[in-house]
Amino acid sequence: MTALPPMHPGELLREDILPALGKPVSDVAALLGVSRQALHGLLAEKAAVTPAMALRLGKLCGNGPDLWLTLQARHDLARLRREMAAEIERIPTLDAA
Repeated sequence: MTALPPMHPGELLREDILPALGKPVSDVAALLGVSRQALHGLLAEKAAVTPAMALRLGKLCGNGPDLWLTLQARHDLARLRREMAAEIERIPTLDAA
């Protein structure tokens, strides 16, 4: 069985958070203090969660910025692990004596 790749934070926001809030994207963008386009980029998974956006989302959702940054980091690492697999395989692992 293979594990699912880590989700982009925009997926969590789009699929779970926004429906639970019951507010249109334009209202949520205004509450966050960002443009509607910036929020749409995140929801479409075309933009990454920055530390500033993580602070905003963490405050809005009441769960702090760490969750949002961790989701983004896991997503980015999984994507890069796939993209860079051959390159990383060529790097030796050194043992410290």
